[in-house]
Amino acid sequence: MEFINIMDLPDPLTYADGSHVKSAQEWIERRRSQVLELFRTHVYGRTPPFLQSDLFFKARATEGALSGNADLTKVDISFKGPGGVGRFTLHLIVPTASAKPVPTFLCIGHRDYHAADLIENQSEFFPISRLIDRGYAAAIFNVNEIAPDNNDTFDTGVRSVCNTPRTPESWGALAAWAWACSRAMDYFETDHRIDSSNVAVVGHSRGGKAALWCGAEDQRYKLVVSNESGCSGAAITRGKQGEQISNITGVFPYWFCENYRNYANNTQALPVDQHELIALIAPRPVYVCSATEDTWSDPHNEFLGCVHAEAVYNLFDLQGISTSQMPPPETPLQTGTIAYHLRTGRHDLTTYDWNQFLNFADKPGVLK
Repeated sequence: MEFINIMDLPDPLTYADGSHVKSAQEWIERRRSQVLELFRTHVYGRTPPFLQSDLFFKARATEGALSGNADLTKVDISFKGPGGVGRFTLHLIVPTASAKPVPTFLCIGHRDYHAADLIENQSEFFPISRLIDRGYAAAIFNVNEIAPDNNDTFDTGVRSVCNTPRTPESWGALAAWAWACSRAMDYFETDHRIDSSNVAVVGHSRGGKAALWCGAEDQRYKLVVSNESGCSGAAITRGKQGEQISNITGVFPYWFCENYRNYANNTQALPVDQHELIALIAPRPVYVCSATEDTWSDPHNEFLGCVHAEAVYNLFDLQGISTSQMPPPETPLQTGTIAYHLRTGRHDLTTYDWNQFLNFADKPGVLK
């Protein structure tokens, strides 16, 4: 089922003059940066330069967790800029059984949580014990410590530290949360317990949008998982059902750069679309998932985002999703570098979803 006229979609492999990308090397050296700049200019905004010398880590005392099967470390990640000093806390839970560095899942925490509750009560949203049992470390931070998820206060976090003026291209909250993922990766690279070459970033809903943008901007992340990210996430905007640019920029204007509002009633004029965001992650693996009752996100167009990103993966001689036929619920597509599943149910992040992420991550060349 295809409601989109392919001719209306911007082609990631076509330059403005009509010529075409012919190789993976050309994509890497020339075209990729052009597509990335279009997203910075028109959708997510431009993240200011950051100096590593302005970043500081303080790992608090590590304590045992999960009946001795894991260690919990709270890491204060501090950063300074023209506007002062900011800080957020990364909660890192590492299995004790492994004698070598372990692959890791970083979750973008946009829901209120307490680390102790996550560990002891094991919510479906971030099932830490399941990750530990499968041989992965688990990490999470709260987005409200970076850029509060509120139109009136989002400027009080890292944007105020960077003293970022509000211009048409300045970064919004989604880009700030993606920036925090990169600072978490900076820490992972210093921790001998973590295999920093095999880290996944995972987000649900608004966190899924941020995860995709993180994966596009920071190529150190090996796997990107976007759960029900919908409009301005994995779902192609043209022909989309449910939430539109006009809806999302009306309610959450601070998530994006101001330029994005220019396309609220003129989607066709937007020079990019979301399949190109997925394509920016190539050649690294990406996992997109949907839920049958989540019509606001539009599962059909989330799936099509995967389908139309495949051409860039093919440049690297990689199999993408390898079908244009949307699968029935509970039938994951995991044979290619782009994976997808549709789950029965509502907008949420569940045990079923996590089981599929872990099954995909276990495949050779993904995270292990």
